[in-house]
Amino acid sequence: MPDIRSALETRARAEGFSALGIAAPAAMRPAGDRLRSWVAEGYHGDMGWMAERIAWRSDASALWPVARSVAMLVENYGPATDPLATLSQPDRATVSVYARNRDYHDRIKKRLKRLARWIVEETGEEVKVFVDTAPVMEKPLAALAGLGWQGKHTNLVSRDVGSWAFLGAIFTTLDLPKDAPHPDRCGSCRACLDICPTAAFPAPYRLDARRCISYLTIEHKGPIPRAFRAAMGNRIYGCDDCLAVCPWNKFAREAQDVAYHAREALKAPALADLLALDEAGFRALFTASPIKRIGRGRFLRNVLIAAGNSGEGALVPPVRALLDDAEPLVRGAAVWALSRLLPPGAMPVPARDDPDPEVLAEWEAVASALPRT
Repeated sequence: MPDIRSALETRARAEGFSALGIAAPAAMRPAGDRLRSWVAEGYHGDMGWMAERIAWRSDASALWPVARSVAMLVENYGPATDPLATLSQPDRATVSVYARNRDYHDRIKKRLKRLARWIVEETGEEVKVFVDTAPVMEKPLAALAGLGWQGKHTNLVSRDVGSWAFLGAIFTTLDLPKDAPHPDRCGSCRACLDICPTAAFPAPYRLDARRCISYLTIEHKGPIPRAFRAAMGNRIYGCDDCLAVCPWNKFAREAQDVAYHAREALKAPALADLLALDEAGFRALFTASPIKRIGRGRFLRNVLIAAGNSGEGALVPPVRALLDDAEPLVRGAAVWALSRLLPPGAMPVPARDDPDPEVLAEWEAVASALPRT
């Protein structure tokens, strides 16, 4: 159906998508085998949902057996400025580019639904729409649909938008002409691997999520492992290092949708302001933001790690105030941050009456590092 395919692509671009490609659901089975191996090695960390329903996740044809085509859509969210510039500002926070404004999930899903509705109206075929909320491996499907390739950092790389690609999928019973998979064009480059602050890539095309700052600041629910805290720097939500250094970003451009342009409040927020957020303030600042999903506790945990890494004495008062926060995760992170900001002799006496064992463990770690008299 070349006419339908052409019309579909025209409508996709009218909706704001950068590109459209078509893949066969069954074609991604080899990627499913790699996923099984990845999970078996424990690289998914606490993300149990990666292992759940793995039969569907690893084989798109099993998710909806009657589907004959998957239309993959790319939407550009490229930044206007260097996303790593704030890493050199220790009193400020660095937020991942995708989270500096509104949550993309709802926005893309509305566009996909309009596109899917058009398919139904034009052909009478069935459709299902997915945006990162179902057991669908969007990146392998996008590569199979000719939209780019999975780089050594495991993310999609596109010759149209570089590494700044949001993905959406429309499964349909309509049999559309399939695109040829895009060849891998990473070559000998390893810029994305070498820049990783926590050495999260055990090999090219292999990510150990347990070491990834994006995983640690977003998906991980407990205290940040001590081994990775210093390497986090001032990254409080996600990490763009491996994306930002990709040479293929020479083709990237700023996102057309202003909803993806960075809000002023999140371009380089002051750590002191973020440390002062109570629950109401957190919700007000991050209304309609993906950051809201992790909650104030995990968010302040991340901000406190950044404060501890800052070397900024001016942050001691707001950090000290959080030693009495209601959330144990926040109290524990505050202990560590304060121990980094104060000289050893100025640390408070370790509080051994805290009811949370994780917080007690933080105090014990501080106490064990104090000079013995």
